[in-house]
Amino acid sequence: MPQTDQAAKIRAGQGFIAALDQSGGSTPKALRLYGVEEDAYSSEKEMFDRIHEMRTRIVTAPAFTGEKIIGAILFEQTMDRDFEGKPAAEYLWKERGVVPFLKIDKGLEKEDRGVQMMKDIPGLDDTLKRAKAKGIFGTKERSVIDAANPDGIHAIVAQQFELGEQVLSHDLVPILEPEVTISIQEKAEAEGILREAILRHLDHVPSGQEIMLKLTLPETPNFYQALVDHPKVMRVVALSGGYSREEANARLSQNRGVVASFSRALTEGLSAQQSDDEFNATIAATIDSIYNASIAG
Repeated sequence: MPQTDQAAKIRAGQGFIAALDQSGGSTPKALRLYGVEEDAYSSEKEMFDRIHEMRTRIVTAPAFTGEKIIGAILFEQTMDRDFEGKPAAEYLWKERGVVPFLKIDKGLEKEDRGVQMMKDIPGLDDTLKRAKAKGIFGTKERSVIDAANPDGIHAIVAQQFELGEQVLSHDLVPILEPEVTISIQEKAEAEGILREAILRHLDHVPSGQEIMLKLTLPETPNFYQALVDHPKVMRVVALSGGYSREEANARLSQNRGVVASFSRALTEGLSAQQSDDEFNATIAATIDSIYNASIAG
């Protein structure tokens, strides 16, 4: 079974999960928002070095601790690197009291039936064994819903749970992330189909095992309450999904028992040009705002 004290922190801890898992496709945008333009690096290696510098600055900031952050999702390259001379997952848990997760999906297929399924994940069993050995607690895997198409949504949920079973077989806890795009007109309808599909699949999760869910903030407050209260769901977390931090926090605070797992909203306002004092003050204020919204529901 996953580490008991880490499971207890995720299940009942006050705080949120920081998403620090930008991958190759999303890294240039993340760096640009941080004030690092593409002419500041000349290769993929240099690009990943720069994003690791940003992540290191975040996780070593004084406010980045288990007091308000219960977990952090890492990109695979980050898992294989160090923070302040210690392996990333070990540093997060032992030095910061933050439970480490690993992003395992390899991107999305082209849209079909109103959804984008996950691409195949080569060598996943080996990756999961390596993650377990490095002290990773769980995984995160994302796919996207762009329309209220029942066939597509049921297919996406089936794929998520199938992958979740593979993760559970390695004594890791999967965060299933079937993201509903915030801009679609039938968002509320898609959320209804998604909720029912998830509830059906939860019936087949083996007794004694738990999964997590990462969901788009719903149109109706507390819409996912049945999932929050489900005995096979360790925690429901919310993605910011393109909402500003202010709007994401406002929506989050209306959903009881749901906590944040923000990526872009977490790094909003941070800049490579800031002094350490400015950077640390900004990230501390951000952490406070997301924490307060997470515990308000």
